[in-house]
Formats: sequence, C-alpha cells, structure tokens
Amino acid sequence: MKYEGILYRPPSEARSLILQVTIGCAHNTCTFCNMYKEKKFRVRSLEEIFRDIQELEDDGYGPYFRKAFLADGDALMMKTEDLVKIMNRIHAAFPFVNRISSYGTAKDILNKTEEELIALRDAGLGLVYVGAESGDDEILRYIHKGVTAEEIIRAGQKLKKCGIGTSVTLISGLGGRGKVRVHAEACADLISKMNPEYASFLTLRLYEGTEMYDDVVSGRFERITPDEIMDEMEIFLKKVDSPGTVFRTNHASNYVILAGDLNDDIPEMLEQVATAREKHLYRRFRETGDLM
Repeated sequence: MKYEGILYRPPSEARSLILQVTIGCAHNTCTFCNMYKEKKFRVRSLEEIFRDIQELEDDGYGPYFRKAFLADGDALMMKTEDLVKIMNRIHAAFPFVNRISSYGTAKDILNKTEEELIALRDAGLGLVYVGAESGDDEILRYIHKGVTAEEIIRAGQKLKKCGIGTSVTLISGLGGRGKVRVHAEACADLISKMNPEYASFLTLRLYEGTEMYDDVVSGRFERITPDEIMDEMEIFLKKVDSPGTVFRTNHASNYVILAGDLNDDIPEMLEQVATAREKHLYRRFRETGDLM
C-alpha cells in the first residue's frame, strides 16, 4: 500500500492501521499549519480504499491490527454510507480491530445528523480527534479556523450524545503575549463545556511558508516564553472543570510532560508546572529550521 504525500496521525495511533480515505484537508487555511499544503483535497473512491485493505489482508496483516485510523484530515466529509462500508470492510479483513478513529472538524461533525453519527458509532467509529486549537473566537478568527468556539463545543456535545468519544487538541501560546490569560481561560471553558474523553495541549511551532511564521518574523505576532507557557497552563488547570477527562501534554513540542485525569490530578499537575517554572526544567529540542 502506498500513501499519497506525507502522512499525519495522532501519537496514540502509532500502531494503528492507517487508511487514507481522503487526501489532504478541505479547509487547509489555518495560518499556523503546513501539514497539507502540498496536497489537493479529494475524497478517494471506495475501489481505491478497498484495494488498499485487500492488499494488507493478502500480505497477512489480518491478526496484527487492534486499531484503525482513517486519514487524512477530513475523513468525516465522506458520505456516511461510504464510511460505514469502509469500516465494515476493515472489520471483515482485520477481525481484531476494536476501535476505529479519525480526525474531524466541527463543521464535519455538525453536518452529520445524529442518526448518521449513531450509524458510524455502530459501525465502529469510537473516537474523533478534534483540533480545537483555542476557545477564544478572536484567536480562532486570527488563525482562520473557520469555526467559532460555540460550534466546536456543540460538535463535541453532539459526539458525546451519540456515543462517540472525543479527543480535543489545544495549542499553547496560540494567543501570543497579549492573550495568555484570555487563551487559557477560553480553552478551560471550552473543555469544561465539552467534557471530552481526552484533551491535550501541544505547543505552538511555526513553519516557514505559513502566514503566522511571517507574522512572527515581521513582529506582528509576539510569541511567549516557556515560563509564560507555564503561566498559561496554570491558569487553564485552575479554571477547567471536566471530570474524567484524560489530560496530556506529551507531544514532542511540549516543554513539560503532564499526564493525569481532570479533575482529580489537577493539584499534582499544578505542582509540576510550578516546579518546572521555578527551576526551568524544560525539555530541550533538536535544532531545526523551524521556529519553535
């Protein structure tokens, strides 16, 4: 099986069957993101997708996979009946797969009826990764996210109502120096209202060729320091109220690794944040040509 372009998947899907059902990202205008800039969005045909599944099955991978991930960035844009057919084919070829997941935008989720989402759940869709980035509408407009915080919240609540798990990603430092508190509090409010199964922060990294990179170089956007990222995290943890949410900051971009459950482990995570800030116990990164 040959993938088209660079493949992206969540860290937790490292050992999953990765199946490209769409190519690229239909939105593809976020000012900080360079993931799908080299791809022209399209929905793959069922014939192409089934051919990939058959190839893996013929190669003897049937007993190997326990999870499957539907790539690229917009799997939920597919027709519901086609997604159901794909998931049924996955289960037939890989009988030990016990969870299928995908990325999903708020608009993709809201465009599905509850009946469609329940059909996807019944076919095996167990988790949708939602890149919320922020809970502040001004920041969302600045990054050209194309949705409001209220739409992201409604999408998460809709998935929960339909029995599909949600993993929400936020970005530390996305508001810049002028919006540390606003960004942190808005993210806390968003997670509190969504109460997702999983929530995580990665830290803003900027790549040459993106609009936000140019804003930093020109001085239009002022990035925050690791200490200020700890300030932001402290504000978030003190405000968030999302019982049972598994919380992580274990992305390669994060300065400090936090792992715990909201709300039970918040005191311990706040201690970690305070210690890291006081003693500057931050992870080091390999030098690259990108702005960290």
